[in-house]
Amino acid sequence: MRDKRKRQVLQIVRRAVALALAIIGVWALSLTAELPALSGSLRRLGENGSLLLGFLADQLGVDAPDELQIAGVGRLLVNQSALLSAAADAVFARQSAAQEEPNALEEEDHGSQPEFPATTQGSDVVVHTAVGQDDGSYLKTEDVYIKNSAGLEVDVAALAAAQVDLGLGEGPQILIIHTHGSEAYTMDGSDRYVESDPYRTTDCNQNIVRVGDGMAEVFRQAGFGVLHDTNLYDYPVYEDSYDRSRAALKRWLEQYPTIKVVLDVHRDALVSKEGAPYKFITEYEGEQVAQVMLVMGSNDGGAEHPNWRDNLALAVQLQMRLAQKYQNLARPITLRSSRFNQDLSSGSLLVEVGGHGNTLQEAIAGGKLFAREMAELLQAMGT
Repeated sequence: MRDKRKRQVLQIVRRAVALALAIIGVWALSLTAELPALSGSLRRLGENGSLLLGFLADQLGVDAPDELQIAGVGRLLVNQSALLSAAADAVFARQSAAQEEPNALEEEDHGSQPEFPATTQGSDVVVHTAVGQDDGSYLKTEDVYIKNSAGLEVDVAALAAAQVDLGLGEGPQILIIHTHGSEAYTMDGSDRYVESDPYRTTDCNQNIVRVGDGMAEVFRQAGFGVLHDTNLYDYPVYEDSYDRSRAALKRWLEQYPTIKVVLDVHRDALVSKEGAPYKFITEYEGEQVAQVMLVMGSNDGGAEHPNWRDNLALAVQLQMRLAQKYQNLARPITLRSSRFNQDLSSGSLLVEVGGHGNTLQEAIAGGKLFAREMAELLQAMGT
């Protein structure tokens, strides 16, 4: 037993020394990138996380590079080098992607209220950065990934190049609504609330409606006319929320025919196998912000939805801009069989901002970045 323990200790020491030497080696290599003749090629290699992971894994004798974890002193050394810092995002994104896939709590059509595991607020969360994978499980063009849960034939490149003309004019142009308005986040700091159900509250200063407020503010600052429906269509009864929000949407569109863009803003709800909530995170200007995801409906479920490809074209073109402007802000688009009331307008998007493991402030920050880029897209369309 003592010999076995001694071997384990020696193995730990050897790996620690190898990790330090490997990181220092790559760090030293990065310093040569300051030489004009080498800077371009080395930096391009460094920006590929595979190089750094592969080098370190080889030095440590790890067969699968994605199993390599870099933390503590190793992360500190990486951050000291411009080359390694450029590669770090790719490395940690690859490691995040290698984590187990989260389990969805809500049904595809969001028809029944999800049952959250018996965990308490403030328990451990799983920090995750969701990215698309080139493994055949996504439809893809350039930086746009689509999870085709509907199984429909989709030409993503054609959608990316399609002419999208929403015809925005004078008057209210954008409507923000929340089919599940009581959805809330993990309590943090001064963001506390009384739960109406687990991770839900009727306090609109603490639920997803507050995220919609931040988005509406960004659109208004960009010069758009915005209406924000703050009604809770999932409370006191969750079932048939989409029927109630659909009736409201019809009233809004009838009263204000100038509305051409409808954003149904939600937050996601996914957990690990152990029931820990997922926190979908990326970084922007040194701050953590919640990732956003576009969930697009179709006619695959049998309901009439003739303009679903028009909606998807808008989503794809918005996703392209998000991917180019903000690294990993947008999770891959999800295309589903249900229509989510998107048949009522060709400018309809369902936007999920973070998950219930995120904090409200992370969600507000992510929602504002999303709204900023969407406003710029609408302006670029000449609308």
